[in-house]
Amino acid sequence: MRAKGISYDTGFVRDGACSRKRFDPELVERELRIIRDELHCTAVRIMGGDPDRIELAAGYAAELGLEIWYSPYPLELDEEAILELFADCAERAERLRRNGAEVVFLAGAELSLMNPGFLPGDSTDERVALLARPEAVREHLGAVSTKVNAFLRTAVATIRAHFTGPVSYAAVPLERVDWTPFDLVSLDLYRDASTAERFADGVRELTAQGKPVAVTEFGSATYRGAGDRGALGLEVVEYDAEGPVRLNGRYERDEPGQAGYLRELLEAFDAGGIDASFVFTFALYDFVHRPDGDPREDLDLASYGLVKVYEDRPGLPWEPKEAFAAVGEYYRTH
Repeated sequence: MRAKGISYDTGFVRDGACSRKRFDPELVERELRIIRDELHCTAVRIMGGDPDRIELAAGYAAELGLEIWYSPYPLELDEEAILELFADCAERAERLRRNGAEVVFLAGAELSLMNPGFLPGDSTDERVALLARPEAVREHLGAVSTKVNAFLRTAVATIRAHFTGPVSYAAVPLERVDWTPFDLVSLDLYRDASTAERFADGVRELTAQGKPVAVTEFGSATYRGAGDRGALGLEVVEYDAEGPVRLNGRYERDEPGQAGYLRELLEAFDAGGIDASFVFTFALYDFVHRPDGDPREDLDLASYGLVKVYEDRPGLPWEPKEAFAAVGEYYRTH
């Protein structure tokens, strides 16, 4: 692969609340340096809903020589608010690009699931729940594709008015994106039990389309069997208004399983000719590791992060999982 990457979460914003409470610039710079030096990444997808945070993290990544995938991530926003977010971030990304950084701009991600107006459902949870019902997905495929592509044409025009570098979009397969307006094809692509047998063939089919292909998101949670759930690994989490609270049952930690899943997908992407890959994710700060209490409150079991985050730990607030070493070794040697 040309670009070996990981996503970096600056905080997902929903209804004015941010999922990452601690955002210390010194810590951000240190983590991005670790991403370059210990994970051997050459690229980073800077994700989040706060333009100031994205810009700060992207600036550090540029100083470290990393290729930046500038990724504003709208959640539960209407189309007007999404376009305002994109225009703001596109101006910031262009300033970074003009100063010499390699920057790709992503016109959001999984818009049909994460925002209203494309699929039935008043919340992300309701829309994601459709994925467990194949007949419901098939019923809405044509309409969601039409709506997403119409919006993306407007979004790309808005972005290109401010940003002159390459543009893509982190799609989910059900959206059936028309890639004509984009410079690269990008998909959030998870393997689960239902797609395991044909996954490698599917990757090769993607890269046969002509444009470079990036996998903007892939990964596994850290409990046994999570790899079989793919993108739905967080379904085991119970939430309240403040965020994740506990797991819905007892789950067994399986760090080797998470590490093995990532290695296997990286091998499939290399063999299939993928141009860029971005592991999801470095850390999920609201899914904290609680090793000594009720096992259902050890939220890290459901985390896709390569590190386990502790509550109220000064300095570096996390420890690497086995997946951290696995990804670092793969990227170092390939």
